[in-house]
Amino acid sequence: MEDASSIKESLKRIDDNIWEIPIGSKPGMNVPGRIYLSDKLIHDLEPEALDQVANVAMLPGIQKYSMAMPDAHLGYGFPIGGVAAFDEEEGVISPGGVGFDINCGVRLVRSNLTVEDVRPVMKELTEKLFQSVPAGVGSKSRLRASESELDDIFLHGSRWAVENGYGEKADLEHCEGGGCIEGGDVRHISTKARKRGRPQAGTLGSGNHFLEVQYVDKIYDQEVAERFGLEEGQVSFMIHCGSRGTGHQICTDHLRTISQAAKKYKIALPDKQLACAPAQSDEAQNYFRSMICAANYAWNNRQIITHWTREIISEVFRSDIDELGLDLVYDVAHNVAKLEEHTVDGKKKNVYVHRKGATRAFPPGHKDVPQAYRDVGQPVLIPGSMGTASFVLHGAEASMDISFGSACHGAGRVMSRAHAKKEFYGEDIKSQLEKSGIMVRAAHPSVIAEEAPGVYKSSSDVVNVVHDLGIARKVARMMPLGVVKG
Repeated sequence: MEDASSIKESLKRIDDNIWEIPIGSKPGMNVPGRIYLSDKLIHDLEPEALDQVANVAMLPGIQKYSMAMPDAHLGYGFPIGGVAAFDEEEGVISPGGVGFDINCGVRLVRSNLTVEDVRPVMKELTEKLFQSVPAGVGSKSRLRASESELDDIFLHGSRWAVENGYGEKADLEHCEGGGCIEGGDVRHISTKARKRGRPQAGTLGSGNHFLEVQYVDKIYDQEVAERFGLEEGQVSFMIHCGSRGTGHQICTDHLRTISQAAKKYKIALPDKQLACAPAQSDEAQNYFRSMICAANYAWNNRQIITHWTREIISEVFRSDIDELGLDLVYDVAHNVAKLEEHTVDGKKKNVYVHRKGATRAFPPGHKDVPQAYRDVGQPVLIPGSMGTASFVLHGAEASMDISFGSACHGAGRVMSRAHAKKEFYGEDIKSQLEKSGIMVRAAHPSVIAEEAPGVYKSSSDVVNVVHDLGIARKVARMMPLGVVKG
């Protein structure tokens, strides 16, 4: 990435929070790069991440712009926080535009509990959640799916969980795509990916994944908050995880095939991590259908964790789920490619939208927004870093023109995990958080160090950019009471 610093020098300011990498800043760009960042955040963005935005702009069939959200940072091929849409016929599909943790995503469960109800039992609640939801590297579930059940999970996602007693039908109605993408095909999922997936359905995993007890600290839009069932002082539960080992293995397996396909189809790649294949080729479609299976696995995973979380809350507060009001507000994917209809140059067309560390943010009236929210827009869930604010927003009209209906997905790292472990001590961070009233339970202190608040950008700064651009508007701010990490 020898041109990385010159790419940053080529940036042109288009608007308050919009920066552009012009075509020609790097030879071979088919479209400009668009970076959505404030003055403060632009200075923290690595030049290498900008270089990745320019590289993505070179891929065949890319539409309008190669984009980076305000939480963008260096990733594999595509920047994390990257969004790109490719023509259904003339474009490509690239695993690097989805990432290894396929459908890493987040869901929010509201409750009728208040901060005053929960604070006295936070230690017990945090401990019981940690014991009930398997967390950590290699963690295994209480559920042992058979081979046929695994196929059903791959093909039907959250529906499998609900039909087998892990939730309610209403959960599916408040989940992106009903908790399932149609069109999955298990034939190109390796034995190794299946072996990794069978024992992990219903596990939190490690890294930045978490189960967090939160409370609504501030309401920005009373009308939309009421529609989402949120009010100040109310306790909620946020679950952040993905497709675990099976998604990672599916990505790994197909990257090998698609790397060869890029050579076969003579696609010039500025970076081998951008391995891709023509969208309608067998290689691309075999990956895409397998990726759908991994995405469905992730939705099922979050649904099972939701069920076990509800059981623990019910046990601790000696009340049933309905009385506690433990309703799913919404569930969104962060790492996924989808075939969607968008307007490009005044014409409607189908494109493969790659969102890598980016959240769908569809506006009011869109057919893919649940009926209950259609007149206010899709809930957009933006988790903060451990110990800092998370946000609920709602999709706004400008998102379709600016970013193919996409928003940021979190705070965005500014420090690698290796650097974080040298900079911070897990026990110290845990102690600091508990002094501020936040209970923390993790499989190992190093996980806390890797995810220390200082490792991330300010979630407020990131969210303000998409709010000010009109991509998604702020509804509520949530603050943590307790965090369970792997």
